[in-house]
Amino acid sequence: MLSIITGVLYTAGVYLLLRRSLVKLILGIIFLSNATNLLIFISAGMTEGKPAFVAKEGAEQTGQMADPLPQALVLTAIVIGFGIVAFTLALNYKYHKQTGTYDLDQVKETDKV
Repeated sequence: MLSIITGVLYTAGVYLLLRRSLVKLILGIIFLSNATNLLIFISAGMTEGKPAFVAKEGAEQTGQMADPLPQALVLTAIVIGFGIVAFTLALNYKYHKQTGTYDLDQVKETDKV
């Protein structure tokens, strides 16, 4: 089920990236970011286990431990994705302030005037 959701997010993200509206471009970046986070999480394997903490006494762990590396990678990817989205929102604001439109096709018409 998670693989299907990842595929749908990638498909929707690429579709939105190919649209001519800047708002849809930003939504496409968000979808691609979330799909990549989910892909990293799925590729690490879903294991039910205890948190990856080691006792002070050095006692042996019983049962499986969860792998902390994919969780750290996903957390880092979330922060990077948020930074990219914030940057594109700032560019979108400045672009709209300069041109008065969000549609890239209308920019060609304003350049002719």
